Amino acid sequence: MAAREALREFQARLADRLQTARTAGVSASWLAVEAGDAGYLLPLGQAGEIFPWTPPQAVPYTLPWFLGVANLRGGLYGVVQLSAFAGGQAAAPAGEAARGQSRLVALNEALEVNCALLVDRLAGLRGVEAFVTSEAPAGGSPPWQGDTYIDSAGRRWQEIQLAALAQLPEFLSIGA
Repeated sequence: MAAREALREFQARLADRLQTARTAGVSASWLAVEAGDAGYLLPLGQAGEIFPWTPPQAVPYTLPWFLGVANLRGGLYGVVQLSAFAGGQAAAPAGEAARGQSRLVALNEALEVNCALLVDRLAGLRGVEAFVTSEAPAGGSPPWQGDTYIDSAGRRWQEIQLAALAQLPEFLSIGA
């Protein structure tokens, strides 16, 4: 009998939370990640599954930011080191011990690019309310760069438009 009451209470709490979420709206718009010394915001609708660090198989004659290919849940994904691609230069290779917090964030299947971005750390979900101000991309910025958001601690977070990135010839051409 106590189990039924506990189940009813749980269902009531769950229904209340769902109703609150519907009326309040979902506030999280981005997955915040850290790569190198920078913070990035990946739109939730354009990001896919998050995988633990899986060492990729190296592919010869590719650009330094392309780490290779990895089997992620039965699918073959190209692995791009986000800090190296966004920063324009290859980051120093990290040892396996340093990869403890690293994650591979796949692009959404709807973008039709089997690619995962290597990030150093997940920083949680963020919504517009988490930031004090924002700045539009500077003239001449790559088309995948969205606005830059600044939080209350003064940290800058660069939005990455994954849909634009997935269309960019420079991103799709990995040959050195």
